[in-house]
Amino acid sequence: MTTSLSGWTSVVTGSTAGIGYAIAEELARAGASVVVNGRSAERVQAAVRALGEAVPGARLQGVAADLSTADGAAAFIAAVPRTDILINNLGIFVPTPFQDIDDEEWDRLWQANVMSGVRLSRHYFKGMLERDRGRVVFISSESGLQIPSEMIHYGVTKTAQIALARGMAQLTAGTAVTVNSVLAGPTRSEGVGVFVQQLAEQQGLSAEAFEREFFKTARPTSLLRRFAEPAEIARVVAFVASPAASVVNGAAIRAEGGLVQSAF
Repeated sequence: MTTSLSGWTSVVTGSTAGIGYAIAEELARAGASVVVNGRSAERVQAAVRALGEAVPGARLQGVAADLSTADGAAAFIAAVPRTDILINNLGIFVPTPFQDIDDEEWDRLWQANVMSGVRLSRHYFKGMLERDRGRVVFISSESGLQIPSEMIHYGVTKTAQIALARGMAQLTAGTAVTVNSVLAGPTRSEGVGVFVQQLAEQQGLSAEAFEREFFKTARPTSLLRRFAEPAEIARVVAFVASPAASVVNGAAIRAEGGLVQSAF
């Protein structure tokens, strides 16, 4: 980090593991107070303990709430009425053939991946504009640009996040508030790690061999040719959330290892 976040408050949704946890740790290291969120009180408490050990002296708060529901979002907002930085990281993915994705599954991903960010942003954004200080970051994906055929509903939600961030950014004109999306590529998060291990075992491969084959056949355009580590994505997000990124607004920032074959 090149800029201190001392005196800034932050909320990171879905932050008990993976990219969200790495973002929470990076923000804490920069001096921000961090609210950790997850659905399970036990996992939230465990994440807060781990962060406290990793970043001694960090100002941490844990709030368990299911942000994919209106009631969960309302309970979270009641516990955390304001923030300077909102990282909409909560997201789920399920590889499912398009023909098998029923209405309930479409709605489940939409509520978790899109509406969780809509609900929290709707509340916190107003205060940011009034104080003329704030950052909203949506953790989207390269899947929002290159829709994966094995989970089309996931890709659609990630495209929606990009559009939502850009639309909100247009409301910040002339202020010191910014809204951006960060497009992560395939990342070795907790869920991806389990998924990869299961597929590797099914195919009789080691996790390393499966990773090589995955990027050779499923994601051949990747220039990184490996899964990103959560900390690598977190460093990009922490910069975008910092005062150093004051001119970055309304952007879809690609942190996807060159997977998207476009210069723009």
